[in-house]
Parts: sequence; C-alpha cells; structure tokens
Amino acid sequence: MTKKAGHAGVKKATSPGLRGRIWIDGEEGTFLGYGRIILLERIREHGSITRAAKSMEMSYRHAWELVDSMNRQSARPFVELATGGKGGGGARLTTDGEKAVRFFWKFYGDFQGFLDKEKKVLDKFMNDKEKT
Repeated sequence: MTKKAGHAGVKKATSPGLRGRIWIDGEEGTFLGYGRIILLERIREHGSITRAAKSMEMSYRHAWELVDSMNRQSARPFVELATGGKGGGGARLTTDGEKAVRFFWKFYGDFQGFLDKEKKVLDKFMNDKEKT
C-alpha cells in the first residue's frame, strides 16, 4: 500500500481566518487608522492628550505627534487645545474630529462585513479542496 504524498498523517484542515487593517493615507502617510481613532476617543473621554496617552500606555510625545499629524492633514483640526489657565490645559474633539470618529467606525464596520463575506468564500474553497 502506498501513501499519497503530502497526505500521510494529515489532520483535517481547519479553515484559516481572515484579518485586515485599515489605514487612510494622507499627504504625510497615515492620516487615520485604528490607533489614531482610539486616541481621539480617549481625548474625548479624558479631556487631555496627556491622560489619553497614559490610558493607552503611549508617551505624550507620540500622542502629540499623532494629533498634530491628523490636525495638519485635515481641512480643519480634529483636536482643539486649551493651554494653561486655572485648571490647567486640556484638549477636546472638534465637530470634525467627532465626524472623523463616526466615519472611521462606519468604514471599519463595512470592512469587517467584507472580511466576513470573504471568509465564507474561503471556507467554501477549503471545504472543496478537502473533497478532492
């Protein structure tokens, strides 16, 4: 009895998963992406780039660079800063920043739906492959 090459002792294949990431590029490279949107949401939540960065275990400098990059690449800023004063500085999302967050999550949801649809195609391919 001969063994078929490549099939001896092989378990039934499980269908691989699909993953993907979305970045929206601008003139400077990345304009929006998952991490940048989370940062915007944390700025909304905490009212501060410093506290938002800490909540993400990110340096203030890196968070500031991301905010600055988004603000420079957008038609209007996504984050407004308040300096000093009685209660210290702060940061808040602008109307455009809020729109960017909503737009990204809609786009992200559509992308996840695409991956789910293509996963079904992949599953069918893998199941058909096993039958041959």
